[in-house]
Amino acid sequence: MEQIANTEQAQAWNGYEGTHWARNQDRWDAVNAGFNEPLLTAAALTGGERVLDIGCGAGATTRQAARQVGTGSALGLDLSGPMLERARASARHEGIDNVVFERGDAQVHPFDPDTYDVMLSRFGVMFFADPVAAFTNIAGALRPGGRAAFICAAEAEGSEWLQAIAALGDILPIGGFGKPGGPGMFSLADPDRVRSVLTAAGFERLGVTHVEADGNWGRDADDAAAFLLDSGPGHHLLGQVGPDAQERARRTLTDVLRPHERDGELRLRGTAWLVTAERAK
Repeated sequence: MEQIANTEQAQAWNGYEGTHWARNQDRWDAVNAGFNEPLLTAAALTGGERVLDIGCGAGATTRQAARQVGTGSALGLDLSGPMLERARASARHEGIDNVVFERGDAQVHPFDPDTYDVMLSRFGVMFFADPVAAFTNIAGALRPGGRAAFICAAEAEGSEWLQAIAALGDILPIGGFGKPGGPGMFSLADPDRVRSVLTAAGFERLGVTHVEADGNWGRDADDAAAFLLDSGPGHHLLGQVGPDAQERARRTLTDVLRPHERDGELRLRGTAWLVTAERAK
């Protein structure tokens, strides 16, 4: 039986948010693909290793890890049933048979202890109800000396898509969206908090490096604006205002994004922290 402590996030990722990500798997992978190379380089996977991908979503990084470890294996864990269905379908389509996807809450999931060589995550560790408890549980799943490498959101000011959303502050109730340290996307945006959480969870040899990557958000400004406002945060914000304000927000966001059109794509720069650590021996 599944153990879920983070009920709020479980509801979101099995509702509109998770359905939107699953339906738009290819688009979200295009947005975040620029962070794959630094993440997987930091993870330094080798043949035969056992990999744990936390918050794997539709499984792009899990499948890449499975390919790299060859005779090893990869387990992708996520709260979202709709996204895991896409992950399993993609693995079958690509003929990857050394990968397994499970639904679970990393904070309380009953991992086999001392099992995995490497834990990795691409934007999947920011939503824990109790980050110390979650990372402590993850540490216990790693073998002593096992490695961790993950990407998490950095400061909102460095990401062009977040600044585009912030430009709607006089139309939509943006509020404290993007504030470091709060629950949700920016819970680990403060590198000192990252170090504090991981140390308390039993990790050592910590590294926190600022990384940037471009993401493809659509064909043009109109396409990207529609996609952003249909995503979870945009959908939530639009739902709090009337039709006139919704239309004004769409027009304004399209205008803000227009200068980022290049050669049939709308590309925006994103920022993140690349975090590495080892489980204490």
